[in-house]
Amino acid sequence: MNDRAHPTSDSSGRLQLDQAAIDAAAKSIDDGAVTPGYGPWRDDVVKLLNDALATELVCNLRYRRHYFTAKGVNSPAIAEEFLVHANEEAAHADKIAERIVQLGGSPLFNPDQLLERSHAQYDESSDLQSMVRANLVAERIAVETYRQMIVLIGDKDPTTRRMLEEVLADEEEHADELSDWLTR
Repeated sequence: MNDRAHPTSDSSGRLQLDQAAIDAAAKSIDDGAVTPGYGPWRDDVVKLLNDALATELVCNLRYRRHYFTAKGVNSPAIAEEFLVHANEEAAHADKIAERIVQLGGSPLFNPDQLLERSHAQYDESSDLQSMVRANLVAERIAVETYRQMIVLIGDKDPTTRRMLEEVLADEEEHADELSDWLTR
């Protein structure tokens, strides 16, 4: 696999596509959207995405547990927020798994390995404030890991980067909402 196809400019300064990369893309059509231009980073991106997938699945499970076990004066409203977040985490997991497949990888859903690969922890708190704190910590971890992934991926895979930026925006919104619940 070549290092990475880059458009260039010719001697007159005009932009010019990398014809060798275009020709290479016409070959190996069994690889779907993954052209040689993805370079040596495809496997690294798939690994990062599988770790993100594990994180989203663990977060979904934590939020669902908290939804069903929340008790207290504010619990109905907070529990509903937990369910909304759980569903959004599930949607993130689906997007990530789909991207892994598009990149020619295999999404790792093995439950025995989820906690090993997840950046965030599962939580079995029983009081509402502890639940909110645990979810806020997990969201802050997600914000930081997605931010770092976006920087690492940079222009190596613009499609994955854009997907991660969308997920990051959701995670930041979740963190803001949970932070608001702590101050009520």
